[in-house]
Amino acid sequence: MKEKTPGEKNQRPSALDGKPLSRREFISRVAVGGGAFVLLSGCSRWVLPGPDDKARERIYEYIAVDYTKCTGCRTCEVVCSAFNNPVSLDGQMMPGPGNPALSNIYVHSFNPDVSAPAVCARCADTPCVNVCPVDPDPVTGRRALFRNEKYGTIANDPDRCISCGSCADACRAESVGILAPHPETGRPMRMCTLCDGDPQCVSACPYNALSLIRITSDQPYYRMSPEEVAKELSKRWYDLSA
Repeated sequence: MKEKTPGEKNQRPSALDGKPLSRREFISRVAVGGGAFVLLSGCSRWVLPGPDDKARERIYEYIAVDYTKCTGCRTCEVVCSAFNNPVSLDGQMMPGPGNPALSNIYVHSFNPDVSAPAVCARCADTPCVNVCPVDPDPVTGRRALFRNEKYGTIANDPDRCISCGSCADACRAESVGILAPHPETGRPMRMCTLCDGDPQCVSACPYNALSLIRITSDQPYYRMSPEEVAKELSKRWYDLSA
């Protein structure tokens, strides 16, 4: 077999030889060639009330996913669950046991081999908040589901939530479908909290597949469901016909 030159070794992967690349081959070759692409979990801006009733633009941070690096190890689920579900031990709050079922980020696995982490896109038009049937609070203006002004995250007031599931239905119909009713309470779960500005999934990812970014314009794959993302990635990696 003829030895490839350094230039040939660094060429981007293709299926021109008639044999589609596997996902693992694609990832390894892209890593060598420096051609990794990042698909974003969220990327937009919205307007919140400002001082003196003037509108002011707020730009928040989002968790971006580099699918060429994600191996589906689910470390993100464990650390997210542990941080956001602490337990009391001898009077001191400690990280929880890390039950993936309680994580706010969820890794969907598909065949052919595609791992698609899903996390709240924090949509500019907040379809989940809009369908909440609970009347706005006369003081705060918040429904049972509302946007937290500090980080722009979606939060739930458990004392006012009626566990109707409308928010989860809206998320599935108009966004990534990450919201889900809690199996015991029926209240919405999997709203990303950004871990008080230091998302644990980003810090703990062993392959640097997750990153916290700030961006101001729409990007491809925004608000796509994991199934839609997997379909697109399968076409890229496995040369599947439409």
